[in-house]
Amino acid sequence: MMFAVLFEDDATRADMRRQYMPAHLDFLARNAGKIRAAGPLKQTDEGTPAGGLWLVEAGRAEEVKALTREDPFWPTGLRKSVRILEWTRVFADGRKLI
Repeated sequence: MMFAVLFEDDATRADMRRQYMPAHLDFLARNAGKIRAAGPLKQTDEGTPAGGLWLVEAGRAEEVKALTREDPFWPTGLRKSVRILEWTRVFADGRKLI
């Protein structure tokens, strides 16, 4: 199954992002078999950091939740919240998939 993971960041802890980015990127690389894509989200009107988005392949939502807790960003308090949503890909690269 595929999951979309939406992170909301705590803007008061933005300095944590820079400090922990190398460890976060290493974590993503080690988990590339599950985390298919990842990247930051920004406010469209201000361009300020808002959080992040992952696309994760896993058997159950509980696996995804555990993975989010292993991310070096999590214990820093940078992540204010996380939403894990099951995602069904129905269109990609100009093609219908269903």
